[in-house]
Amino acid sequence: QLQLVESGGGLVQPGGSLRLSCATSGLTLGFDVMGWFRQAPGKEREGVSCISSSGTRTNYPDSVKGRFIISRDDARKMVYLQMNSLKPEDTGVYYCAAVEVRNPFHCPLQSGDYDHWGQGTRVTVSS
Repeated sequence: QLQLVESGGGLVQPGGSLRLSCATSGLTLGFDVMGWFRQAPGKEREGVSCISSSGTRTNYPDSVKGRFIISRDDARKMVYLQMNSLKPEDTGVYYCAAVEVRNPFHCPLQSGDYDHWGQGTRVTVSS
């Protein structure tokens, strides 16, 4: 049974940092692209990071580039999102996502490319 469970969200002041974790089960993680997405009320779901199954390629949108970093630990079946220099506009529910692929360098930031999702963890950036 596939399961993705996010954790690590919470309230943080602007300029602070958070590390989100995604624990996976029922996946062969070495064959899966992993992504992080966020959604604020009234806004579309936005891809904030992805990492290829090989672990050698990552992508970030301009809105988070230089502040966020994604990593994966396939042995522990974990994926992480380190978020630094947080801004109020980073507020939202953050979701972990996965899709099994054959291309070890595939790394999309479009939500429609993923077929497995976690329940989300809320991040609030406010003073």
